[in-house]
Amino acid sequence: QVQLVESGGGLVQAGGSLRLSCAASGSIFSINAMGWYRQAPGKQRELVAAITSGGRSNYADSVKGRFTISRDNAKNTVSLQMNSLKPEDTGGYYCWLNYRSNYASAVRDYWGQGTQVTVSS
Repeated sequence: QVQLVESGGGLVQAGGSLRLSCAASGSIFSINAMGWYRQAPGKQRELVAAITSGGRSNYADSVKGRFTISRDNAKNTVSLQMNSLKPEDTGGYYCWLNYRSNYASAVRDYWGQGTQVTVSS
């Protein structure tokens, strides 16, 4: 079993900042990448930012220059610093894990339960 514990969501005014954190634990042999997806009401879930074990990161165009993803490989944690938040950033934010449960297993994806981010105008 894998667990992803997310924290840091909340309500903030436009222009403000929030920091999301996610800790992975359980039956994890190795992690390829971690990141964050978000889903706004009535919209599909989209990738916000991801980072590989080697430190390579990528971002959705809509958040470049405002969000920064970071990772602590030793602790299996990933964080997302969100600055200059906009109302359109509102949605459920889901931690994402791409991992292997043992040396011979296939790579799997796993998502957390989500944390709500609401940006008021």
